[in-house]
Amino acid sequence: MNFINALILGFVQGLTEFLPISSSAHIRIVGELLGTGADPGARFTAIIQLGTETAVLIYFWKDIARIVSRWFRSLFGRVPRDDPDARMGWLVIVGSIPIVVLGVLFQNQIETTLRSLWIVAATMIIFGILLGIADWVGAKTRRLKDLTWGHGIIFGFAQALALIPGVSRSGGTITAGLFMGYQRRAAARYSFLLALPAVFGSGFFQLYKSIKSPCVAGATNCTPEVFGPLETAAATVVAFAVGLAVIAFFMGYISRHSFLPFVVYRLVVGVLLIVLLSTGVLAA
Repeated sequence: MNFINALILGFVQGLTEFLPISSSAHIRIVGELLGTGADPGARFTAIIQLGTETAVLIYFWKDIARIVSRWFRSLFGRVPRDDPDARMGWLVIVGSIPIVVLGVLFQNQIETTLRSLWIVAATMIIFGILLGIADWVGAKTRRLKDLTWGHGIIFGFAQALALIPGVSRSGGTITAGLFMGYQRRAAARYSFLLALPAVFGSGFFQLYKSIKSPCVAGATNCTPEVFGPLETAAATVVAFAVGLAVIAFFMGYISRHSFLPFVVYRLVVGVLLIVLLSTGVLAA
C-alpha cells in the first residue's frame, strides 16, 4: 500500500503544482486521508517536486536555454547587459534570493510547525480570497518585457510565502503579478521560471540529506520517513508526467479564462478542512 500511496501522492503533486491551489497543502491533506500513518513530510514533498520542475524544464526548454545562454554570454561582454534574455536571467536570480534566505532561516518551522492542517486551512482561504481580488482589480496590461527589478523582488517575496503549505508557489506569485498589473499568462510564465532555482535547490538538498542522514525508526532528532527511496522515486516520475500535461493545459486555460474556479475551490477545501479538523476526522 505504501507504494500505491506514493504513486497517488506523485499524481497529486503533478496535478496541483502549477495550479494556484498549493501542491504542498494537497500532499499534506491527501497524505493524511490516505492513512499513511504520518505527514508525508517536507523532505518527501521537496524531492518529488524535482519531477514537476523537470516538466518545466522540458516545456520551456527553448526559453530557458536561450535565457541561460545569453545571460552567461553577457558576463563576458558577448551580449549587451540590457539584452532582454540576459536581464531575465538576472531577474530570476534576484527573485530567488528571498525564498533561499527565508528557507534557510526558518527551515525547522517549515518542516514542523507550519505543516499544521489548521495553518493549511487558513492559508487556503486567505490566499484564495487574495487571488480572487487580484484577478478582479488587476489591470492585466503588463508583459514580461515590462518587468522591473523592484517587481522581480516583490515576485520573489510572494514566492517565498509558498514555504507555508496552502499558499501555493504559483498562486502567490501570480497574485502578486496581477496586483502589479501583469497579464495572467505573463505572471504565470515568470512564476514557473522563478521556481526553477528554488525548487531544484531545495529538492537536491533534501535528496542529499536523505542519502547522507536517513531518518530511521527510533531516531530522536528527526521524524522517520514515510516513504523509502524506491517509492519516492516512483512518485517523482509520476509527478513529472502529470505535471507536463498540466502545464500545457494551464497556460492555455489562463489565456482565455479567469482564476475564479480556483478561488472557489480553495475556499471550499479550506472550509471543509476546518470542518474535518473540528470534528476530529483529521488530526492537525
